[in-house]
Amino acid sequence: MTPPKPLDVARWLWIASAVVGLGRFLVQLADRGTLIEVLREEQARQGITLGQDELDAGVSGGILLGLLMGGLLVLVYVALANRMARGRNWARIALTVFGVVGAVVGVTRLILVVSGLGAFYGLSVAPVDLAFGVATMLLDATAVVLMYLPSVSGYFRSQRTVAGKTPQVANGL
Repeated sequence: MTPPKPLDVARWLWIASAVVGLGRFLVQLADRGTLIEVLREEQARQGITLGQDELDAGVSGGILLGLLMGGLLVLVYVALANRMARGRNWARIALTVFGVVGAVVGVTRLILVVSGLGAFYGLSVAPVDLAFGVATMLLDATAVVLMYLPSVSGYFRSQRTVAGKTPQVANGL
């Protein structure tokens, strides 16, 4: 069964959001100097002394792990978006949770930056990072709205009863 047009658009918005989020993450990982500085601050806080070679190796390992995790996250979003487009309500709910949490975090971050409270508490957000955050927040919010339009709710209900019979419980009753 072909998904309604709003669900198809929502699927592509979720995928675009994941790719934009990965782009944001790649920009952060590309700033090797900042990553080394953060690692230096952390080692100083813990009283550990590492040489430059160890710092470089730690940052390189962190970047590799970050790339793997970012790629995995994109795959999870793609899988969920595709299942949602096939009428799986559980995928729609999972994406809704991700989208709402992302929107709340994004709006909170935006308020902290715009109001100046973030700078007061030592939170510094690069303009590029803020732009990526706003873009993903808008993509997610639009996708959530599209998934719950009245014109698509019947699509999820019609996908529920595939087998056509009542499922048995574990004890066989």
